[in-house]
Amino acid sequence: MKMTRTFNGTRRACLSLLATAALVSPLAAHAQVQEITYLLPAPATLPAFGPWMVAQAKGYYEQEGLKVNFVTARGGVDVAKQIGAGNAVIGGAIGDTPIIARAQGIPVKAVAVLGAGSLTQLVSHKDEKIESPRELKGKTVTVLAYTDTTYYALLGMLSKVGLTKNDVNIQAAGPAGVWQQFTAKKASAMAGVPDWTVSAMDAGAQVDIMPADLYFKSMAQAILASDDTIAKNPQLIQKLVRATLKGMKDIMADPKAATATYVAHVPMHKGKEASIQTAFELFNKYVYAAQKVPGTMDETRLSELQKFYVTNGVVPKETPLKELYTNQFVTAK
Repeated sequence: MKMTRTFNGTRRACLSLLATAALVSPLAAHAQVQEITYLLPAPATLPAFGPWMVAQAKGYYEQEGLKVNFVTARGGVDVAKQIGAGNAVIGGAIGDTPIIARAQGIPVKAVAVLGAGSLTQLVSHKDEKIESPRELKGKTVTVLAYTDTTYYALLGMLSKVGLTKNDVNIQAAGPAGVWQQFTAKKASAMAGVPDWTVSAMDAGAQVDIMPADLYFKSMAQAILASDDTIAKNPQLIQKLVRATLKGMKDIMADPKAATATYVAHVPMHKGKEASIQTAFELFNKYVYAAQKVPGTMDETRLSELQKFYVTNGVVPKETPLKELYTNQFVTAK
């Protein structure tokens, strides 16, 4: 009887310890998860943010011990301002955004660039047979806004064939109008991104796509962080970059499988799988491809782009290139 009482007492103690552990473990696990606000320049539901959504859907941020909340800012420069002010540790923009931000005294860098290509392509109507930006003279072309990267990329393409903004009727049409006016043939072409190209195609437009890179090497999307966070918390930036690049690599490896993952995570696109897959394939072809080390900034490309921005009065002077980006987080093991 004595042995039985001792055994029962030990058993009760063990069960009590297990019950306590069951309560404590989730709390401990929760304590280890760091919550992060990740700013995006436009709504996270756009296919352009596929790498981020796929990374979240597949638990890549969680695996790094992070809970990421995506918040929409008012464009890439606003993202840079918020990060520079310390309102967020990370954000999305375009690879050339730091050129504009630094000129305004905002201390941010690009810590990864999602692709070796330009986010912008010149999309024209197939029946207009536009084979060069030179053929846009006197024609109407839509862009998102006169302060948007698509506009600067268009100006860059025109400059390479001896044209200026005065030779073309450039219309700032907004995020929907940019492709809707083009689709309605109120414009011969648009300086657009793959999302808009797919929207135009879905609406019946027959298109030709000319990569901006053929004439003007603008940038892909980028991940931005402040100088302060890079210096004080590089491990956090490393985790966020690593997880996001995994999402991009998944889209590159298998657009169809990535589409299924993406649509399950962003259900508003349910029933539009074919369009999402087409968008991912366009991103693969024109934006993500040909980057030897995923995420790496091309300094030569950045330098040429900054010279164009200075020449065209977008920024008053050049910033030392090393203040605009770092590749430490994409080359790190």
